[in-house]
Amino acid sequence: MSPEQFDILVLGSGASGKHVAWHMAPAGGRTAVVEWEHRMIGGACPNTNCLPSKNEIWSAKVADLVRHAAAYGTVTGPSSVDMARVRQRKRNMVEALIAVHMERFRASGADLIIGKGRFVAPKTLEVRSDGKTRVLRGDRVFLNLGTHATIPDVPGLPAAGPLTHVEALELDRLPGHLIVLGGGYVGLEFAQAYRRFGSRVTLISRAPQLAPREDPDVAGALLQIFKSEGIEVLPSAQPVWVQGRSGDHVSVRVRSPDGEQTIEGSDLLVAAGRTPNTAGIGLETAGVELDARGYIKVNDRLETTAPDVWAMGECAGSPQFTHAAVDDFRVVRDNQAGGHRTTRDRLIPFCMFTDPQLARVGLNEREAKSRGVEARVATLPMSDVLRAATTGETQGFMKALVDARSDRILGFTMLGAEAGEVVAVVQTAMLAGMPYTGLRDAVLTHPTMAEGLGSLFAKVPARSTR
Repeated sequence: MSPEQFDILVLGSGASGKHVAWHMAPAGGRTAVVEWEHRMIGGACPNTNCLPSKNEIWSAKVADLVRHAAAYGTVTGPSSVDMARVRQRKRNMVEALIAVHMERFRASGADLIIGKGRFVAPKTLEVRSDGKTRVLRGDRVFLNLGTHATIPDVPGLPAAGPLTHVEALELDRLPGHLIVLGGGYVGLEFAQAYRRFGSRVTLISRAPQLAPREDPDVAGALLQIFKSEGIEVLPSAQPVWVQGRSGDHVSVRVRSPDGEQTIEGSDLLVAAGRTPNTAGIGLETAGVELDARGYIKVNDRLETTAPDVWAMGECAGSPQFTHAAVDDFRVVRDNQAGGHRTTRDRLIPFCMFTDPQLARVGLNEREAKSRGVEARVATLPMSDVLRAATTGETQGFMKALVDARSDRILGFTMLGAEAGEVVAVVQTAMLAGMPYTGLRDAVLTHPTMAEGLGSLFAKVPARSTR
């Protein structure tokens, strides 16, 4: 079968891939985008990951506000959560987003092909779609393969049919007792959301603290918040075996420093990391090498080991955030036009959508210490932020790291309401090279959460004279 020839061939329509197509196709390059199924058009973020989870997390926030409405002076009667309606609200958003993506692809002129692709030669993809086979060849090939939830090698776990975030977002019922394996982003967000919907929740973390990459004071504050909401947390707990079936009755045997115990629940959610979607698609035939963990080897221009083949997003080992994947597209786009953009030294923020939110940009204390960077540290409890006093959202704190011998901001962490918005203020200052005194002395709107930055940076210790 003679290959169909394209200027641009994109495998995966996620944040990086779709932008490549939308940019290249209107410029006149014949472009094909291959996505493995219709429900993934636009990638995981709008369909199964970021936006759907935040949609349901907001529904859980509303449920929590109703439950505590009396504290704000609103008297309500008994309330309950209709998970079918929660799911439908999420589905309505996803369906609207798919429609938007379909229109963008149509308008761009790119050929969107729904089917499973496998490389059969360098830069040549065999695609099975609707019972037919097409062979596509691209002068330039862009890989945006994404990742999927990892199922740890625990005896009995696969047979238990555990939920991942994908299945959890499709539940139309409330688990009686949800057991969550994993204390990272997904585990924490879903544990809190389902507790607020009304489930009993037990969270099992292999790490000794929640949010393992964060400073101990941040993890400790998160733990106290979770405990205050009635979430049972088992740190430093290793699953030994799993029995039963998620959705009916499931048992998880765990081993911790306190000994062994068996947790009995109705449902099991696995949130134990991500695995790249690189296996079984012929990348070795395409000359694309992988690292020991299965991620595609790329340089700082996102070029793979195969000529004229680039990889972007999570499959290339980039930070697992949509905003990082969009910037990967920018790196590739600019370099295609003769630029010299790289992924080095990018200032990439993150926000975990627990309530309160956890956001960070730059270094935390743990990272600064590991790199031998001397820093001045300032903290401010959210109870000292006047906007928090008006809303009653006083849990958490802000923390800033400033270089010990200059006034350069090294990092900022916030566990508090609207942290995802406030972190952008500090990131902007860091990108501009503004000294911390610029935020300390800025006239910020009163009363806002961001106003707390003035008080925070006013607490930075004096500069070292050594």
